[in-house]
This record gives sequence, structure tokens and C-alpha cells, in this order.
Amino acid sequence: MKKSLREAWANLPPRLKLLQPVPFSDAQWALLERLHAGFNDREAHASLPMAIARFPDDTAKEIFERARQFDDVVTVNVDESWEARVAAGAGDPMAEYVRLYNEDVDAMIDVLVPSARYRKEHYAYGRFVFPEPHGLHTDHSLEDPAAGGEPICIARIETLGTHYVDGDYRTQDAGTQSMLKALRYWIPVPEGEPEQVFEELLRRGTLKTIPVNHVMLMVAGNAADNAQVTQHISARPPEGGLHSAFFQRQYRLA
Repeated sequence: MKKSLREAWANLPPRLKLLQPVPFSDAQWALLERLHAGFNDREAHASLPMAIARFPDDTAKEIFERARQFDDVVTVNVDESWEARVAAGAGDPMAEYVRLYNEDVDAMIDVLVPSARYRKEHYAYGRFVFPEPHGLHTDHSLEDPAAGGEPICIARIETLGTHYVDGDYRTQDAGTQSMLKALRYWIPVPEGEPEQVFEELLRRGTLKTIPVNHVMLMVAGNAADNAQVTQHISARPPEGGLHSAFFQRQYRLA
């Protein structure tokens, strides 16, 4: 007999080496069951992102301490040569955590979205300062311009979070749409300068904050009509920056 989604999720923890699955409410299970049946469910997308796992406190602190060793941001693309570079002693302090993260996230996605296959990945660590604004954006699948919504899992470790647009951004009123434009291109609009708009949308709750030390299920894609890709913006670090680490693993649908 085929296991239910809930049974398969309950059986995951002994297989995981780094992450701890989070418990889901009945409403979250209903959402996950819709995504499990067919990931490109635009109405379900409007309820993402959601946390699917967390880093144990000790692990998060270990990753943070490694990130604190770097005063610049180191960005690594996981390509065909990544494993060979790491095996050759490339000196990447995050490699062991990234490898375990990959294995665990793959196992979780295999349960939640069985049609998903690995597409690409990158990770970064160090002191994030963002001397230039990192505006509101989505993660795209440039390898497949016709792609609809695709699963993507991101995690911010310890200090530097990410904000996202809550709900269906296409249904926002004209003034809010204008404010989102200010953040997307980091330009002034009639409603104010982008820094002011940023603070106001956080105050209103139009922008919500992704919790650190959690693996978040989000939606990437190329703005297909049947997908609502997750609109998000990196947190603005204080003067002098903040140390953090960021893992991002993206999937395509078979």
C-alpha cells in the first residue's frame, strides 16, 4: 500500500543527518497535499514560503562561527566540478554542511514534491553589507524560459534574514503595486523613497520576514501565468554589515 504524505514525512527523521523536520498544522498539511498532487497550483503558491525544516541550534552556531571568519562574501556555485574541488581540499569551510543540507533537502523534497529533480544550487557566506540595494526579486529558471513554478529551498543562518511579499502580489491595490515597484527597482515612487517604502511595507505586514535557521519552501520560475513565484528581498544589514550564511537549492519538475 502506498504511504500517505503524512506517514512518509513522519518516517523521514532517522534518514536525515543535519536538519530537523518541523511539525505542520492541519492547514499547512492541506497546502502541502495540494502541492504534492500538482505543484503548479497558483492558489497554493500564494501561501508560500513556509518552513519545512530547521537547523539544530548547535549546528547553526557552528555555521555562523565559520561565516564569521570572512569579512567578504564568498559565493559558490555547485556545478559538475564542485565535489571534485572539495575532495581536492579546496578549503571551503561550508562544504560539509552544504553536502548534508543537500542530501536532507533532497530527501524532504522527494516526499513533498515527488516530481521534482535537482536543477541548480549556490551558497554564500561571510559579512553581508550590500553596498548596493538588493531589490525585490524572484529566482528564475533561465535554463528553461517556459518553466512554470518550481520548488526552491533557501536557508539563512543566524543573523541576516529575508523578507517576502505576503499573499498574491498581483491582487494588491494600485498604491501597493507602486510601492512594490519602488523595492523591485530601488527607485522613488509617488508613495516615497525606497527606504521609506521598505519600512512602511514591513509595518503593514505586506512584507513578512522569513525566519533564520529554517529551510523555507518557496517558488521559483519565469512568471508563467499558472505560477506565483515568491517575491523576496534581502534584509538590510546595519552599517558595517552582518555575518551570515545562505544556502539555496532549486529544482525542476519532471
